[in-house]
This record gives sequence, structure tokens and C-alpha cells, in this order.
Amino acid sequence: MVHHTIRTSSKPAPNASSKISHMRRLLYVIAMGGIVGMLMSCASRMAQSPTSLPVPSGLPSPSVPSGSVAQALPKPAEPGISVSVPVSWSDLPGWRDAPLDPVWGVLLRNCERPTEAVMSLCADVRRLSIADDAQRRQWMESRLQPHRLQAESGASEGLLTAYYEPVFDASRERSPGYEVPLYAPPPELASGSSRTPWFTREEIDTRADVRARLRPLAWLSDPVDALVLHIQGSGRLRFKEANGSTTEVGIRYAASNNQPYRSVGRALLDARELTDASWPGIQVWFVRNPVRAQSFMWTNPRYVFFKEAPIAEPELGPPGAQGVPLTAMRSIAVDPRSVPYGSLMWLHTRGTDLQLSQLVLAQDTGSAIVGAVRADLFAGTGAKAGALAGRIKQPLWLWVLKPR
Repeated sequence: MVHHTIRTSSKPAPNASSKISHMRRLLYVIAMGGIVGMLMSCASRMAQSPTSLPVPSGLPSPSVPSGSVAQALPKPAEPGISVSVPVSWSDLPGWRDAPLDPVWGVLLRNCERPTEAVMSLCADVRRLSIADDAQRRQWMESRLQPHRLQAESGASEGLLTAYYEPVFDASRERSPGYEVPLYAPPPELASGSSRTPWFTREEIDTRADVRARLRPLAWLSDPVDALVLHIQGSGRLRFKEANGSTTEVGIRYAASNNQPYRSVGRALLDARELTDASWPGIQVWFVRNPVRAQSFMWTNPRYVFFKEAPIAEPELGPPGAQGVPLTAMRSIAVDPRSVPYGSLMWLHTRGTDLQLSQLVLAQDTGSAIVGAVRADLFAGTGAKAGALAGRIKQPLWLWVLKPR
């Protein structure tokens, strides 16, 4: 589960930055592309809800599916945080041309932990695993009813952002170059059920008596990397073993200090430290101000504790809130008050860096993912996925595919 969405977002220990030369850090940050940029994205996503924009013109409308049975559309769902309006399959941009084979394995995994939204479909999903696209499309059109998702105001356009699973080099022991800790939760927070505020980020970083109560899981080289993990909530760590081999392990959200989240990017803007609010501008500010960067990180009192987890399937992402491993470009995080976990959905978006019309599954959530037509697309694992995630902030249309 994405803890705050870097879900781009934007998904520190003292002195680590000051030990790295200016030029080396500048080159490093530029190479990493969109990572710290997620600070700014997180700020905007936390504070902004989707706005109503004009429906795009000139989009190709697929023809009415051949051989489909004409059926009376059901009444719209009762309004809540969202309204779902029944529509025909011909209203889904790109549906007729979309290949189904690439997503069928995702549907099968979704049925390994089925929710009520899809439980009645899973027997057919398994049966159709050896079918061709024509058979699968015919089944979907006869078995599922598309519903356009919209806000109570009637706005059907929302906001798409993206997040990813970062990968960082780490050490199991504190050593020169690796002095930024990732902690396991203290005993009083280990169950994850406590809601009592614990020490703040600044107190954890600066008070020896607080740190003495914590057990480091790993040590990173850069406080910015740690901040990304704190916001993302999960990632992967690469350890170099004594024999020279490399071990990669998952690092997952275990608990927080129950303090409120505040955006570091927003703090920089409010302090007028930034005139360039672009992601590269934020990155360069951290590089040029390594000492002051720490104090701005402390403006976010929230702190995340982690646990190690094996990586069973390296090609998949971490488990989302549904408990199913995330699939790059097919799993989305949603507001569960609007869309139930496990739901099959049709996503349509057009932007400078991403144009998609395809099936996706609602398998995750995040505290910044709030609203009726709001989604965070899991972009994948590693720096390339992070660079893409850091650029995605664009209009979105969603349809929920409900069993008839």
C-alpha cells in the first residue's frame, strides 16, 4: 500500500547529506530523474481534488460490439462519494481494439484473493484462460455492465497520478556512506493498531533516547532516499553480501508514528524557497542546501517504520491494499469509498507522457487518493518507472465493469 502516494508523489537522518560532495550529489539527483520531484507532486495531490474539465473532443468511439445482445441499462447506483452511471460498451474509448491477453494473467491473480466485486466472475476467468480474445471479449460484454464513474456533481473527469516501487542500495550495518536508518516499529506500535501519537520525525532523528528504543533494519546512503520510502510505503533494498553477491529484499510499511502528514514540497513553497516549482527545481534545491534540507524534512512530523519481506515474484510489485501483488501499468490505487477493491475497470487518459485506454484493476489505495474519479497508476519497479511516475498528472476517465 502506498503510504502517502508518492504515489508520485513524492514518495533523514542528520548529517548524511553533508558528507556527500556537491557535484556528486548533483549528478546523482539528475540521474535519478523524478524521485525527489515526487515531493511536489505529493503536495499537489494531497491538497487538490479533481476538477471538472471539458469532455475531450475528437476521441474515436468504438462501434457497438458486433453480436452483443441489446439489454436495458440498469438504473444508476445510489449516490454516495461517487455515482456510477450505466453505459454501453461502445462508450468505452478504445475497447474494441484493446488486446485482452496481456491482462488475463492479472485477472487470474486478482482471483487468488477475490473480493465481493469479482468473486462471481472467477470461475469463468479461469475457464477462459485458454480462450482467445474474441471469446473473452464476448464473455465480458455479456457478463459485465460498464458504469461510468462520476462525482455527485456529475463531473466525469478526474485526476490520474502514478507511483512506483523504488530500489536503493543499502547496508545491514552502519558504515561510512551508509548512515541513514530505516527502523522497525517500536513494540508499542508493532501491532499497527495504536492510534496514539508517538515521537515526531525531528525527535526520532535528534534524540538519542528515542533512537535507543528502535531497531535499524537497514542503512541507506541518502536521507532523500529514506524520505521517498517513507512516502511510498514500500520498496526494495539491495545488499552487497560478504562474498560479493547481491541480495535484494522487499521493504514494506509496518506502522507509523501516528503523526499528521505534511508535504515538504509545500513547506518549501510556503517559505518562498522555491521560485521554480518544477520537480527538477525541488531536486536542485535539496542538492544546493543539504544542511537546510534536514530542517524542511522535519516540517513533516510523520515517520514510517518498516518490515522486511521476501520478493516471491521479482516481476511483480509489492502487495497492494487488496493483498494482491501489484502489476505495472495494470494496478491502480483508488478511494475505496468510491470503488471496491478488486473491481475491473476501464481507464482512459490522455497526457503528454501517457496515453492509455485499457483494463485495469483497483488493488490499492493511499491517503492522498481521495475522490470519486481519482486513481494512482502503479508504474512498476525501479528508476525508469520512477521517472515516468514523477511526470504523470493528467485528466482521467474511469468506468467500473460490474457483474450483471
